Amino acid sequence: MSRPLRILGSLAVLLAAGAPLAQEAPARPPVERASEVPDAEKLQRSAQALGVMRGVLTEVQAKLVEARGTKDVVKLNCVNEKLTQIKGLLRISEQADVALQEAVARRDSTSSEHEYTKVTIARQKVSQLNAETEECVGQLLFRTDENLSVDVEEPRDLPGGDPTQPRPPGNVIARPPPASPTL
Repeated sequence: MSRPLRILGSLAVLLAAGAPLAQEAPARPPVERASEVPDAEKLQRSAQALGVMRGVLTEVQAKLVEARGTKDVVKLNCVNEKLTQIKGLLRISEQADVALQEAVARRDSTSSEHEYTKVTIARQKVSQLNAETEECVGQLLFRTDENLSVDVEEPRDLPGGDPTQPRPPGNVIARPPPASPTL
């Protein structure tokens, strides 16, 4: 190959590789910084997040009982693992909430921001673990609209009777054994 063709080929490859990099990433919703939230609202949101996490904990405990009832070891282990993680995150969040209340009482903004961030991150992780727990149990397959109704139509040309109880055979003619063993 000649030198100009190599340069042209290299340039084409670089341009093709750079095009995806130049495209903008999809816009994410703006994340609210902990420093932008007033202290009173931090306390309120933290308490609300703890309530949500406790609700998720009771839901997951119910799913654990359900998994035990099905005697499916894989589901049971999966739900139990998620439950353990949720309990740990809830414990961390409760400690962070107490520390947040103390930091707000001391008017320590950096400490209150840190503790509020801990609670917020734990709430997000607990929500994610709840979704993963539903995948473990298979609840996503069974979630439907409450107003859903199903109409079943049976074809009219189906044979009647119970298919598990076959009819006895009709007249069976028993053939007598041969009179002599030789033909």
